[in-house]
Amino acid sequence: MSITSKRRAYLRGLANNMDAIIFVGKTGVTPELINSADEALAARELIKIGVQENCPAPVKDAAIMVGERTRSEVVQVIGRKFVLYRKPKADKKPQIVFPD
Repeated sequence: MSITSKRRAYLRGLANNMDAIIFVGKTGVTPELINSADEALAARELIKIGVQENCPAPVKDAAIMVGERTRSEVVQVIGRKFVLYRKPKADKKPQIVFPD
């Protein structure tokens, strides 16, 4: 899945006021973390994940790993956080409506 730059900018704006709801810690990207992220994306479409300083993987690498394993798009990596977006399944009404 690839999103346009205009949509990516819109999602970044939405994510500005979001708090991280999941944190990658010293155990790194685990199956449990992937399950949590997958469930959060199914419920919200757009989530922010924090990466603690004791995480063994760099923030960008953690973002890519979680994005690939949850079939979501990395919208933004900023500081020790990253934002993921996943389009809802066809049978679910989208929560995010893009202005374009």
